[in-house]
Amino acid sequence: METQLDPVTDDLPLMANTSYMLVKHYILDLDVDFKSKVIEGIIVLFFETGSRYRKNSSTGKGSCQSQFGETCKMRASELCHTPVTNVSACSSKTEYNDIAVCGKGEEDTSDKNGNHSNEEQASGISSSKDCCDIENHGNKDFLLVLDCCDLSVLKVEEVDVAAVSGIEKFTRSAELTDVSKELENLRNQIVHELVTLPADRWKEQLYYFTRCSQAPGCGELLFTTGTWSLEIRKSGIQTPTDFPHAIRIWYKTKPEGRSVTWTTDQSGRPCVYTMGSPINNRALFPCQEPPIALSTWQASVRTAAGFVVLMSGENSAEPVQLREGILSWYYYVTMPMPASTFTIAVGCWQEVKQQSFTAAIQTNIEFSLPSSQADFRWHEEICGHVEYPCRFQNPAARLQAVIPYRVFAPWCLVEHCKECLLQLIPQCLSAAYTTLGTHPFSRLDVLIVPSNFSSLGMASPHIIFLSQSVLPGGSHLCGTRLCHEIAHAWFGLAIGARDWTEEWISEGFATFLEDIFWARAQQQLSHDEVRGQRELKALLRWRRLRDEVQNSEEELQVLRPKKESTGELSESGASVVKHGLKAEKIFMQVHYLKGYFLLRSLARTIGEASYLASLRKFVHRFHGQLVLSQ
Repeated sequence: METQLDPVTDDLPLMANTSYMLVKHYILDLDVDFKSKVIEGIIVLFFETGSRYRKNSSTGKGSCQSQFGETCKMRASELCHTPVTNVSACSSKTEYNDIAVCGKGEEDTSDKNGNHSNEEQASGISSSKDCCDIENHGNKDFLLVLDCCDLSVLKVEEVDVAAVSGIEKFTRSAELTDVSKELENLRNQIVHELVTLPADRWKEQLYYFTRCSQAPGCGELLFTTGTWSLEIRKSGIQTPTDFPHAIRIWYKTKPEGRSVTWTTDQSGRPCVYTMGSPINNRALFPCQEPPIALSTWQASVRTAAGFVVLMSGENSAEPVQLREGILSWYYYVTMPMPASTFTIAVGCWQEVKQQSFTAAIQTNIEFSLPSSQADFRWHEEICGHVEYPCRFQNPAARLQAVIPYRVFAPWCLVEHCKECLLQLIPQCLSAAYTTLGTHPFSRLDVLIVPSNFSSLGMASPHIIFLSQSVLPGGSHLCGTRLCHEIAHAWFGLAIGARDWTEEWISEGFATFLEDIFWARAQQQLSHDEVRGQRELKALLRWRRLRDEVQNSEEELQVLRPKKESTGELSESGASVVKHGLKAEKIFMQVHYLKGYFLLRSLARTIGEASYLASLRKFVHRFHGQLVLSQ
């Protein structure tokens, strides 16, 4: 399949060779500079050997190396030398009181200079063509491929995780026999033990991830950059098993990078945020974009005082002052998610404070699930996802109808949010809980984003972006859009599409469920009023769908454009998102609407109550996993 990977201009290439190495955790340490419109810093990636190599390695290294030879082919590129500019080497001083549950009092063994050499030259290869296949130019060195675009990569190095004090506890099961490779194997063994810690040790895991990210480097790695990728190799290393499993990358974004937008908010103050770009986050940090690369992350972000950093994170971060005029914000996520779901918004946001009676509503409202006792039997089942601290297994979380929430907006829109948005959130969250059960995420921030936002809303883990356009529309427009984005917590985030071309799995379900949620949030409506409201929306959606079908390319109307090959990957794990870069696709609703009418038809056929009961069971079985239409 490698020969089919060269994308046409409308297809988005996913270059990362996830079949050979799979990222499990990211640590970002970033500075946001509004004067230069650049985000600059360090990212540390922790890997596991990929599934395809683990399978093939049992038959001997020879077969695996021959696969690399066949699948890792890169077009000729011109060699150039890029000087490394001065990069801040300080590690974040953010307090980790949330996670520092062990190793208290141990000395920080990280190199205070960070091993950042400003005199060395980093070699880069600039490819004139988009390419998905990598060639080793005659040698057999293994090549790690990351998705990367519009970034200036300054330096890449291996991290000496073995230098961390107290890390010995992760080396007990190591079987080291080859003396010449003992230290390299030891480092990879430490990373393996760390990424596979059981879920109940997540605080200890985050603590040691942080310590390892601050460890000194132990050798620079060769890297090349192309239009869509960052390719890294270590001389003499021929297999993913022997390749460093912890690497540190110094980089900076470009002002024109397409993953974030630099703009001003409605009050005229500067801000930057991820706006749901078609290229996802590869212009924000080097990553593995394919959905299969489910990972956790920690991020420390420094910016000038007066700015607020909001991010997809389980904790409601509080700023720490590093020095006069500079604050640091720290977030973390323990539920493995695709890197594309990482979201950040930095601006002079104002929190919309709750009135005391609203707070009482949040803590006192209780809803029971409209289901029989038999439906609660799935609470006793074991989850089907990889191990992480799952809310579906937490008795307190299962009873939480309204998760903690906050609302942020530019100061000029704070009063509008108080009048319209604030009181709707607990109603919509409770309605969602009544319909689907346990909230997959522990908290929610809602941000009214700048006026250049091209959609009505966007959902990410722990945070929802809403357009200012929903505020003048009264409770109905604001409530329905809020319900749509809340629905994505289950369909789109907790349950993701294994192939991004099947976006209807996310958007069709969210469109269908927004009606269910909103009807239940409006408790004062009669059954006939709810039915009339839904029929009117169905008619409007049908007219929109009819117009799109008549006035758009037929190939863009297909719910499964890759047909029988949906979900298939190349030998290396690379693939393309068909029509992922097609400009007009951004404004189309066909996947929302076709998906909605399919689910509406199923609900009408078997009865809404039975269908919603089946959805609750589906959510419990498949949360934390990736699915296809089948």
